[in-house]
Amino acid sequence: MLDTNKIHEIIFEALEAVNAEREEGEKIIINSETILFGDEASLDSLDLVSVLVDVESALLDVCGFSVSLTDDRAMDQEISPFSNIHNMTKYILSIV
Repeated sequence: MLDTNKIHEIIFEALEAVNAEREEGEKIIINSETILFGDEASLDSLDLVSVLVDVESALLDVCGFSVSLTDDRAMDQEISPFSNIHNMTKYILSIV
């Protein structure tokens, strides 16, 4: 069953993969309020794309859901689903 905790786990694992490639002082602090997109983002655009691809792949592997997180639905949201982990989790729950 896909729930908030499972989605957090998937997103956290994707962010840990980004952290694995960073120097010790550049690692992302990961929690539900981690800013993913915008002026104060912890990720650059390439890191964000990498995280999104990893999350999409994990959703397919773990839950059997083939999802595109960057389709028109995401872009039409009043608050970006990528602004932080909490919003991304809510968005994923809304589309699966």
